[in-house]
Amino acid sequence: MTSADRKALINDYKDRETVAGVFAVICSATGRAWVGQSRHIDTQQNGLWFALKMGGSPYRSLQTEWTAHGGDSFRFEQLDRLPPDLTDMARKDELKKRAALWAARLEAELL
Repeated sequence: MTSADRKALINDYKDRETVAGVFAVICSATGRAWVGQSRHIDTQQNGLWFALKMGGSPYRSLQTEWTAHGGDSFRFEQLDRLPPDLTDMARKDELKKRAALWAARLEAELL
């Protein structure tokens, strides 16, 4: 791979569209659920699962359940995706509203 090819790939990666949204993590062993929001919903699960596997998740209750039941007991669901045409401030507000709505619907803890 040449330097020019590498730079082109990096630029393509930086210019790709990102989709914001709301997600849920659900433990099938206990039925507990956690609802979170992300500016990059398509890559959120990878980062979250990595932190949980390493034992360094900032979400204590989720980390405790993960440690007790193992990763096979958990699933990640995308609940809501925002349209890409929102401004940054509108996206932030809309994510908070939708996360609170989903947390209430699922009787889940907010992340």
